[in-house]
Amino acid sequence: MLPRPDRWHRRPTATYGGIALAIATAVSVFVARVPVFSAGVLVLAAGLAMFVVGLVDDRGGLSALTKLVSSLAAGAFLVYALGRISGSTPNPVLVLAAILWFGGLVHALNLLDNMDGLAAGVGLIAAAASAIVLRDVVSVSTLSVLLAMLGALTGFLPWNLHPARLFMGDSGSLFVGAVLAGTSLLPLFEAHVEPFGRLAIPVLLVFTVPLFDTSFVLVLRRLAGRKASTGGTDHVSHRLAALGLSERRAVGAMYLLGIFGGGLGVLLYWGVLPILPTIGLFMVSLGLVAIYLARVPAYSGEDFVFVHQNALASLLKDFAFRWHVAEILLDLVLITAVYYTSYRVRFEGEELGIFLPSFTASLPVVLGCKLGAHFVSGLYTRMWSTFGLRDAWVVLRAIGLGSVGSVLAVTYLYRFERFSRGVFVIDAALLTLAILASRVSFRVMGAAVLDRQAHARRVLIYGAGARGQMLARELLANLYLQRHPVAFLDDAPQKLGRHILGLPVCGPSGEIERLLRKYKIAEVILSSSAIAAVSESQLRSVCQKLTVQVTRLHFEIK
Repeated sequence: MLPRPDRWHRRPTATYGGIALAIATAVSVFVARVPVFSAGVLVLAAGLAMFVVGLVDDRGGLSALTKLVSSLAAGAFLVYALGRISGSTPNPVLVLAAILWFGGLVHALNLLDNMDGLAAGVGLIAAAASAIVLRDVVSVSTLSVLLAMLGALTGFLPWNLHPARLFMGDSGSLFVGAVLAGTSLLPLFEAHVEPFGRLAIPVLLVFTVPLFDTSFVLVLRRLAGRKASTGGTDHVSHRLAALGLSERRAVGAMYLLGIFGGGLGVLLYWGVLPILPTIGLFMVSLGLVAIYLARVPAYSGEDFVFVHQNALASLLKDFAFRWHVAEILLDLVLITAVYYTSYRVRFEGEELGIFLPSFTASLPVVLGCKLGAHFVSGLYTRMWSTFGLRDAWVVLRAIGLGSVGSVLAVTYLYRFERFSRGVFVIDAALLTLAILASRVSFRVMGAAVLDRQAHARRVLIYGAGARGQMLARELLANLYLQRHPVAFLDDAPQKLGRHILGLPVCGPSGEIERLLRKYKIAEVILSSSAIAAVSESQLRSVCQKLTVQVTRLHFEIK
């Protein structure tokens, strides 16, 4: 495949790796002597049908509509065939949902193939998690197909990791997506499991990465007034790279998200974790990541036509771009999940059944009291990117006021019958931690990204006084300066050995060469005008020897 402006790769790369994936999987299934008339072979047949569609697309190019119709048709025939072979077909609503799920997941894997090793690695993780979740509810033939493809992906991945020597192409991504999507539908036919029962949420979590990436891209392209079918470097992986992560680290972050989602799905299926609090916390975390990544520039300033031309444009500008609506919706989820979790922590068994109706009855009142307290306390006027100790005090005030208000309201409305003081104490403690974690998350993610930026210059700040600390705060908060402060250098004995803003204070200046080598410093910034001439001369001499740049902070008020 030759490089294109709307694609990430920048050098010609062989494209037909999907052929190896499809052949290796089919041969493995044949060697394993999987019965021809089995659900597993039907899934493989659907995968091979999408492989042919992808192969034609790789050779001559098909429109997005053609590929969409092909995937829906393959899904429809698969659902029909599975119903015939199993002797049971779900109701028409579920049949339609199954066909749409098949087509959607196939294209989600196809869209995910946008960076070296990404689709192959995520597909491998999803196949492994699917095999664990579906092990007890599908036939051996189905597991054989899934494991055969897992083995094929394991052999293909080393060739596809950055720098890739071989791409899977659309033939590979459509094949992998079809096998995974078809396998996820089999519980409807093989195990007679309720589709929205025990397996629904674990299966969705297994496919966290493709579902999250596709939803994220489609929503932002819609807001930007761009066609959803138009390619571009605006995926989650591209935005991670735009923040400064290397391509391998960006893909690695996507792998970790896939492992985390698949792991949660397995744990929920095994009954290790409670469903509602776990899903609530996971969705909140994904929402925070999405909000953070959406702020990374990926479109030109003339985009977002939908927002500017919509009848609610002024409302969207006032709220959505300041994240007020997002904050309120986030708090709605957090308050609900934490309040429910408090009941689960406080009560067990029969007691939980007795007191849980109180949760349902009082939830609207608690939500109203706590959201009102958050607003009155000024919590929604605080910036997440600069969240600090003063903001933490506002959180404590908001939680305290909301908890007191909730207790008073419940006492007045329900005479506090079948309520527990312990629930409200646990709720206040957990909600404080949840709100603090959500607000601090932007600073933590920013610091983590800065710490891993491949192109950020490692900076040593000379002078740990007020101006040095001001400089460090700015460098830590502003990722676009591409400078990563790693330590202070200061001659004051009382500061040595301490940490300021999380950075160690080193000295004296006579050890500058050792420090530059230890921390791999690329630039030294002089933050103070009070640095002795002898110390500065010595510093510049050592830096010149090690080819380290020396700059000075100029601070002026006119």
